[in-house]
Amino acid sequence: MNIRAILHRKSRKDIKKDLKVQEKQNVEIRDSLAMERTKLANERTFLAYSRTAMALVIAGLSFIKFFEDPIYQAMGALFIPIGLVVGFIGYRKYSKKQTKIENHTSAYTPTSTTHAEVIAQEKKDPDPTL
Repeated sequence: MNIRAILHRKSRKDIKKDLKVQEKQNVEIRDSLAMERTKLANERTFLAYSRTAMALVIAGLSFIKFFEDPIYQAMGALFIPIGLVVGFIGYRKYSKKQTKIENHTSAYTPTSTTHAEVIAQEKKDPDPTL
């Protein structure tokens, strides 16, 4: 394509139209990748809660098993229910956030294929009024 063709008004309109379609496709790709990042972040947060809960329960069991001092055994007896509560809270937060993410994902409808079909039709059968 030479410079005169680019400067031609109809060519510029076609180029701008193609760029708008490409921008919309890029936005939709960006949105879908953002949704995947959100899902992965939610899973990472749940794993962090699980890891913390497991560490608290194991620490509690270790204190009870390996120490004979009543203070350490009391701390161990305290760590176990705290760990279970942290695990339960983490699971509840994960479930609630996962439901919100799924609702948001189901409401989103990508339009890239529609735009691509419209452009293909316009290229195949250009409007003579332009």
